[in-house]
Amino acid sequence: MPELPEVEVTRRSFATRIEGATVTSVHLGKPLRWPLGLDGEELVGGQVGGVQRRGKYLWLPLAMPASSSLPSLSQKPDRSGGLLIHLGMSGSLAFRWQPGEPGPHDHFELGTDRGVLRLTDPRRFGAVVWGPAMDAGLPGKLLAGLGHEPFDEALTREVFHAGLRGRQVAIKQALLAGDIVVGAGNIYACEALFRARIDPRLAAGKLSRPRAARLLQEVRAVLQEAVEAGGSSLRDFRDAHGAQGHFQLATQVYGREGEGCRVCGQPVRRIVQAQRSTFFCGHCQKR
Repeated sequence: MPELPEVEVTRRSFATRIEGATVTSVHLGKPLRWPLGLDGEELVGGQVGGVQRRGKYLWLPLAMPASSSLPSLSQKPDRSGGLLIHLGMSGSLAFRWQPGEPGPHDHFELGTDRGVLRLTDPRRFGAVVWGPAMDAGLPGKLLAGLGHEPFDEALTREVFHAGLRGRQVAIKQALLAGDIVVGAGNIYACEALFRARIDPRLAAGKLSRPRAARLLQEVRAVLQEAVEAGGSSLRDFRDAHGAQGHFQLATQVYGREGEGCRVCGQPVRRIVQAQRSTFFCGHCQKR
């Protein structure tokens, strides 16, 4: 599943090229997780603003042209707002001038005067939904439960520790929940916990202030490094240029079951937590 680094890499790969573009067409393929929420033709003529990211979602703002002062039965209602895009389990976005004919897994296309933004999603767990704002309509509902962005200055060590306090679930699960801090998906949670030397099975509420501070530091470091490496391409992730990520080549524990820990040499272990594989070093990581 594309996580925060992959979504941020995707955003950076097309945001500057599409900003200011005018929508010329909208094409819908097979239904995605949620319906678009309006007739795609109503978006034609809209101007694309600065693409933003919130957690694993992308927000594509659209400003519709002002209605003509001349009376007309064909005037469209004000549809200024934007599109909230989620890549689902296996989706990817491409932005190309001439993308070719849509394939069987291409389910949404936003044609503009600068190129075509196409969502390819073989499993159709992704979504493109319209809303009047990021915090209104269906986008607002989907984003309401998200925690702090990892690099948000408001996410201090004290705030992070307070969010963990009283939680009985394992710290790995608390990170994956995304209601304290977003972005620490399975790969990145495993790597951050290893770097912080914290056993993934430790109850989140038992983490001391110093260890919580260290974990937050490592979450941020891992995510930053992943973005700089272009994300992780374990299966089919590619950015809007078609480039793969390389972070998976430098993991310390993830995907390395039975191999020697890069610090102590003991075999890396794998367990299952909440139906997700967890990789860790039983010698280096302490409860």
